[in-house]
Amino acid sequence: MLKRRFFAVLLLAGVSGFAQEKDKKIREEKANFRVQIFQKSDDTEIKLTEPDPEFQNKLPISAVIRDSSKVALSDLPKAKTIDSLWRLELTNSDLFETMQKSIEDQDYEKVVYDELPTDTLKARLARLNARTPFNVEYNPILESVIKSYLKRNKKGMERLMALSTYYFPLYEQELDKYDVPLEIKYLSIVESALNPRAKSRVGATGLWQFMFPTGKMHGLDVSSYVDERMDPSRSTEAAAQYLSSLYKVFGDWNLVLASYNSGPGNVSKAIRRSGGSTDYWHLRRFLPRETAGYVPAFLATLYLFEYADEHKFQPANPDVVFFETDTLQVKKLITFDQISKVTGVEKEMLQFLNPSYKLDIIPFVEDEKYTLRLPKPAIGKFVSNENAIYDFVDTQAKEKEKDLPQLVKTEDKVRYRVRKGDYLGKIAEKYGVGVSSIRRWNNMRSNNLRIGQYLTIYPRKPVASSSNTSTASNSSNSKIYTVKSGDSLWSISKKFPGVTVQNLRSWNDMNTNSLKPGMKIKISKG
Repeated sequence: MLKRRFFAVLLLAGVSGFAQEKDKKIREEKANFRVQIFQKSDDTEIKLTEPDPEFQNKLPISAVIRDSSKVALSDLPKAKTIDSLWRLELTNSDLFETMQKSIEDQDYEKVVYDELPTDTLKARLARLNARTPFNVEYNPILESVIKSYLKRNKKGMERLMALSTYYFPLYEQELDKYDVPLEIKYLSIVESALNPRAKSRVGATGLWQFMFPTGKMHGLDVSSYVDERMDPSRSTEAAAQYLSSLYKVFGDWNLVLASYNSGPGNVSKAIRRSGGSTDYWHLRRFLPRETAGYVPAFLATLYLFEYADEHKFQPANPDVVFFETDTLQVKKLITFDQISKVTGVEKEMLQFLNPSYKLDIIPFVEDEKYTLRLPKPAIGKFVSNENAIYDFVDTQAKEKEKDLPQLVKTEDKVRYRVRKGDYLGKIAEKYGVGVSSIRRWNNMRSNNLRIGQYLTIYPRKPVASSSNTSTASNSSNSKIYTVKSGDSLWSISKKFPGVTVQNLRSWNDMNTNSLKPGMKIKISKG
């Protein structure tokens, strides 16, 4: 018996030693990884690794960005991949679609969440109600929504809290200008999940989900290159103007929220059907289903953000904050590729900071002010070498066989005649639109086409001219991949060197990461 115990002790000691050795190895690997990414510097310079030789030969720009920071991020492939995936994750439209669906399908069943007693919630809502212009009084429906978000959407909320540190200072600046309550900033979370390129099934676009006519009414320009509904600054100013005008009509911020979602006409009808009540909770059953869930979703979001610490939310630190960026007005047409080359700012970051440029091109039009937003260190570098940069852009333009396409207004519809060999995906790619959009514009119940059939199309990108025809005809040279079960954009990108998730989304005009087996996607730009 004693002998058996002795061997058992030896075995436990061996297992324990092995576990400690394994744990030590893991810690060393993590430490080595950090060392590879972050390197201490003795000076105040962030050095650009692997500077572009073509650019260096043409421009007298130093490969050093001056900054107050003494920590440098090495330009390692692994680090670049992490940055790219994180930014994609933050702006993923899947979260927007999830939130919209939860609003539309909200059944308001009682949700059991023991960590938030009803009495505690009532006390917190009373404190919120005292310091906001919104009616945030306790309601069983509101309790159900709050507990549902806490139980099922906590990770999604943490992602939104991380992203909000960039957008909210921008929002507050514009909302304050028009005397709109600063709490309205939470409305864009309900509208778009802070995705500036979010687009609803009915065409509402951007952080504040403007429809085309409403956006035009508030001065938001839409063209083949630009959609200002996706511009954070301009769309927020337009939203503040619109919300301010709605408040002048209704005099109640809860009704303003309802009318922002469904239109003032639907709210006035609900008031009549309720017998003249202007209390949202009394007339909500007379509102459209989506709007009935809309205000509770806003109030729930307000509560979760205001009491984030109490519920132990742990949002990640953002890559960039709004006050660390600045804008400049471009003086010539310039592409994101060119900007990335001369400033060292990654293209994915340029897309994040400048989401309104649909083709990754900033146009130049007389009497129009098209701006570029960059991190402040890169702004200084750009302004200091502005003439040299535009000389570089001109040189590149001359070296190309064809000029960039001319600006074409989106509202200019195209009447397209179907030819032999055409299919909806091919036509959609040509005009930069989705297959579903073409079907909706033409009341089509299937993807079937017949030769000679006419289609009405509202192009998102310039229509191919004679100089672009050859480019369109060469689209058949692009490589096609058939999606298999278990595939994702990430796993597909790893199969083809040099291809990123963002590339796949761009080449295939994809607004989500959702894939279905049998789907054919392009894996080259061709």
